[in-house]
Amino acid sequence: MVEEKTYPMTVEGRDKLEAELEELKTVKRKEVVERIKVARGFGDLSENSEYDSAREEQAFVEGRIQKIENMLLNAEIIDQSQYTDGEVTLGRTVRFKELPDGYEETYTIVGEAEADPFEGRISNKSPIAVALIGKKQGDQVEINTPGGAMKVEILEVTNN
Repeated sequence: MVEEKTYPMTVEGRDKLEAELEELKTVKRKEVVERIKVARGFGDLSENSEYDSAREEQAFVEGRIQKIENMLLNAEIIDQSQYTDGEVTLGRTVRFKELPDGYEETYTIVGEAEADPFEGRISNKSPIAVALIGKKQGDQVEINTPGGAMKVEILEVTNN
């Protein structure tokens, strides 16, 4: 039997996915159905780009709904109480400085379902997170990234 993939996530991440799912089911789905209905009124469906576009959007919305439902069904909510304070784990925010130049960066480590690097939320599967998980404040860590290796010192680890 094939084992389902689990999706580690924070309570906040689960709540965001639930809100997105609700929006897709109650608002987006209805909007797309209405677009399809209007596009059908334009005539011959074989040459109707509005209809094709609406059908593509419908496929995207339905696919996203299925994906979110699967992620929520297989969600593994991160329990911070099982980890030591100051330890880098999923759901925690880590501030570090690159050595020797001292450039500081801050990231929250989350499951891949809620990762958003532009918001400072990196996946636990990213090279930075993989290198930092399990380390503690004050540790120096070598991180191998696609851009090359870098050495960092962990300055602070906080709960969200």
